[in-house]
Amino acid sequence: MSDSTPRIEVTVAAPVDSVWHALRDKETIRHWHGWDYDGLDGEIDLIYFTEITEDAAARTLDVQGGDLIRLEADGDATRVTLTRAPRGTNPEWDAYYTEITEGWITFMHQLKFAVERQPGAARRTLFFAGSNESGRSVVDELGLPAGPTVETSLLGEHVKGEVWFRSAHQYGVTVDAWGDGLLVVSGVGPTDDKPDGAAMAVLSTYGLDDARLARIKERWTPWWTERFPSEEGFPAEGE
Repeated sequence: MSDSTPRIEVTVAAPVDSVWHALRDKETIRHWHGWDYDGLDGEIDLIYFTEITEDAAARTLDVQGGDLIRLEADGDATRVTLTRAPRGTNPEWDAYYTEITEGWITFMHQLKFAVERQPGAARRTLFFAGSNESGRSVVDELGLPAGPTVETSLLGEHVKGEVWFRSAHQYGVTVDAWGDGLLVVSGVGPTDDKPDGAAMAVLSTYGLDDARLARIKERWTPWWTERFPSEEGFPAEGE
């Protein structure tokens, strides 16, 4: 990826029409984009349905902010390519350019997971974010193996899964104990743009009741806040 126009590519084991539907149906989008919070529906409207350019025949979507999503058939699968708008296209957001790129990496892999592994299913998420002044590896702190398969104790919970993806700063792993869910974590140490560093975890779960989800949150919250304390502007842990 060049710094000016990063490209994020995933191949989804599903027909183009199915993936396009996942990009254009609001209820479907909310089960792969981001994580649950009070402003999720508004965020989806802003990014995917406000000031966008859609070409359904060509299967391209120029979303709010100028990032271009293109779907192409790849045999029986679909290649999804997201090309970031160059820096300077939207100066207001240039300060967050790298963070937005990292966000798209998360979302594109969550899209692939939702379409392939949980088509039509509703997810429930927990989200954790905080600083990372010591540059800790979230993967190492959790004791997650390199893969490709995973069987481990995840904060006291026995889980099995497979490594879903790895990027420069992110790691995704499926989690059988969460109804065949998905965990995505990321972490970077201090940089010029983020002198306190940053860490994040998105826990996507399926079919769990309130009590089960609450128990997961109870385990994760103290563990997370001890290692990656929240910064001003971050959501509260687990929200």
